[in-house]
Amino acid sequence: MAPTDLKNLVRRFYVLQAERVEAYKLFEEGHEAYLRTGPHYDFEHYKQLVHEITKAFCGISKEVLQIKEQLHQDFDRPDLSEHIDKMQIKEKEKLELTAKLQLAKQNAQDHPEDEDFQEKVREIKQDIIKNSAALSEILQDFKYDSEEPE
Repeated sequence: MAPTDLKNLVRRFYVLQAERVEAYKLFEEGHEAYLRTGPHYDFEHYKQLVHEITKAFCGISKEVLQIKEQLHQDFDRPDLSEHIDKMQIKEKEKLELTAKLQLAKQNAQDHPEDEDFQEKVREIKQDIIKNSAALSEILQDFKYDSEEPE
């Protein structure tokens, strides 16, 4: 396959990563809106949001995994597919942390007098910051390796 095909595949990967970022933003905005409905939360609306976001993440992940396979099989670039493997693991962790954070935020809102809930929110936010830094590093490695001439 031609190098331009590789470039297009890499470009598509970046587009998918941007879509992930956008999906997280929508997820966060939706959760903030959900919290504003408390103390009698509009769970049905939030449940629909979670369903839609989950579908979006699944679609993105499926396509990213296809790109990973193509990089490895069609372009003989196991280095790039390995970066994608690492990224997928970190993205899964980020989604789990985001769900934990949302639950912790609701608990903190429902129990403002309990400092333990506030502390849990701070801890999870720190974990998300560390996860984001790891994701950035992997993405940087991917970018560097994908720009190398073969």
